[in-house]
Amino acid sequence: MSAACEEVANSSSELIRSRSPLAFAGKRFLPNLTFQSTGPTLQFEDAGAVLRRLRERGLRISTARRVIVNYLFEARAPVSAQEIATGLDRTPLDLASVYRNLEKLEEHGVVRHFHAGHGPGRYVLVGRGEREYLACDRCGAIKEVHRSDLDALRDEVQHRFGYEVGFTHFPMVGRCPRCAERDGGKTT
Repeated sequence: MSAACEEVANSSSELIRSRSPLAFAGKRFLPNLTFQSTGPTLQFEDAGAVLRRLRERGLRISTARRVIVNYLFEARAPVSAQEIATGLDRTPLDLASVYRNLEKLEEHGVVRHFHAGHGPGRYVLVGRGEREYLACDRCGAIKEVHRSDLDALRDEVQHRFGYEVGFTHFPMVGRCPRCAERDGGKTT
C-alpha cells in the first residue's frame, strides 16, 4: 500500500472511531449509537401540552405543525412522513413541509426518527420514553420492544465483540414469526 493510501486509511478509520463532532450540511453532531435530539426531550401527556411547550420556546404553531403533532398522537405505531402528509380524513400536507416540521420537532425533543429496513424513516413521539424496535424485512412489520428486553443481547455483543449496541435509530432487522413460518422457518 502506498504511503498516501495508508495515510488516508489511517485517518478515515480514526475519524470513524473519533468522538469529536462532525459537520454535515452545516450541522454539527456527535456520532452516537442512538439518536438524541439536539434539545432536551420534552415530557408531555397530550398534543396540547406539546404545542404549548413549543410556543413557550418561541416556535410558531402553524396549521401544518398542529396537524402533524395531532397525527403523531393518534398514530398507533411509528409512521413515515408520507403517511403523515396524506393524513387520515384531512387535507393532505405538502411532503416537504412535513419533513421540515418533523426536523424542527426532532430538534426540540418531541419526536425522533429511526430506520426500519429498506422502507422510509419512521417517526415516533419521545415523550413516552425511549423505545427500541424489531423490524421484519419481508412484510415491514415493526415491533416495539422494551429496552430491558434486549439487555442480555446487548451484554452478549459487548462481551464477545466489545461493541456497545442500541436499537433505537436502527432496529434489529429480521423476519417476523408470521413471515418465518410462511417461509418454512427460513430466516434468510
